[in-house]
Amino acid sequence: MSYLFTSESVSEGHPDKVADQISDALLDEFLAYDRDSKVACETLVTTGQVVLAGEVKSSAYVDVQEVARSVIRKIGYTKSEYRFEANSCGVLSAIHEQSGDINRGVEREDPYEQGAGDQGMMFGYATVETDNYMPLALDLAHSLLLELAGIRRNEPQVMPYLRPDAKSQVTIEYEDNGTPKRIDTIVISTQHDEFIMPSDDGLSPAEADKAMQGRIASDVKNILIPRVKAQYPDHVKALFDEGITYHVNPTGKFVIGGPHGDSGLTGRKIIVDTYGGKGAHGGGAFSGKDPSKVDRSAAYAARHIAKNLVAAGVADEVLVQVSYAIGVAKPMNIFVNTFGRSHVAMTDGEIALKTGQLFDMRPKAIEERLKLRNPIYLETASYGHMGRRPEVVTKVFASRYNAQPVVVDVELFTWEKLDYTDKVREAFGLH
Repeated sequence: MSYLFTSESVSEGHPDKVADQISDALLDEFLAYDRDSKVACETLVTTGQVVLAGEVKSSAYVDVQEVARSVIRKIGYTKSEYRFEANSCGVLSAIHEQSGDINRGVEREDPYEQGAGDQGMMFGYATVETDNYMPLALDLAHSLLLELAGIRRNEPQVMPYLRPDAKSQVTIEYEDNGTPKRIDTIVISTQHDEFIMPSDDGLSPAEADKAMQGRIASDVKNILIPRVKAQYPDHVKALFDEGITYHVNPTGKFVIGGPHGDSGLTGRKIIVDTYGGKGAHGGGAFSGKDPSKVDRSAAYAARHIAKNLVAAGVADEVLVQVSYAIGVAKPMNIFVNTFGRSHVAMTDGEIALKTGQLFDMRPKAIEERLKLRNPIYLETASYGHMGRRPEVVTKVFASRYNAQPVVVDVELFTWEKLDYTDKVREAFGLH
């Protein structure tokens, strides 16, 4: 019997994602001026207010207020009517120095013996469902909001009422063998201007709200959905049939949103950040943490492993778990689950053993392999850390506390590279 599976995404204007982006922008700023910075920054956003907290060890001095405001400005909170606006919101910093007790467990004379910044377990996942080896429901949910944000920023005349906050949800019907059969339901909730008022044409408040909802629903179905559908290969396009159920702004009105509508916190969208509920999650958030924190770096490394195993043909679906003790370099374990979809004559335990021989999972080795000591993190903080396209970009960091700007070429999303597939095929005897 077929079954249904659902994943959600949120836009960069969602309050939790605003917080994530501020935390990662601060991390990038510290790393740009001091690659050895140790950073663990948390952010709270609410009506007219940003609160920064956490621990930092760095030789750099960062204007945290200006970094926070620049992120808010870029997202699009630039109007006073939003009740959260880049230039006027308060920014309170309670950032202090990193605990020496933690630092002594991380730093070592031999950098490759660098201990993990905390205990915990991290997961990586990959599947053949999509070209980027991500679960389809989550990939579609991200794509819907990326396109919506593109319209808001670059083509405001197309849907002129859009505001930054938005959420999406996609439900896929699957065959028993795990193959996507059709899209069952799409939910889109987007913040919007109050562009039809009760006074217009003598409408009642309820009639005005219904008219706004009708316009937005029509635009979503006739503008947004065709654009997203066109981005996918034919076998995914075929899943968009006439039987899809749409829920667009199902409460009827979404004018009050962003941090004024709901407070936001760093690290509260960890399932959106990873695999949309497929696979597993160890519970550790990513944003605001430098790569000595294995919550982040080992989760990226586990995704790198899973993706390369699937791309090499070891299995059609792979879940990888790795775990650490604080201050210890070598992981406690590497676990692999192929869900019975392996293509090699090996048990999952044997696959895990060989995987551990191929990939050095000590924290410093992960940092070096994936180039994680670079200011690459702001781009990860919205629309998912996984399934993104690796690319080299030039970033410029300018501060009133530094005479010269820092210009650096960095490679984004290195954990998405398929640079180990040949090594995997050779190790597993695949040709």
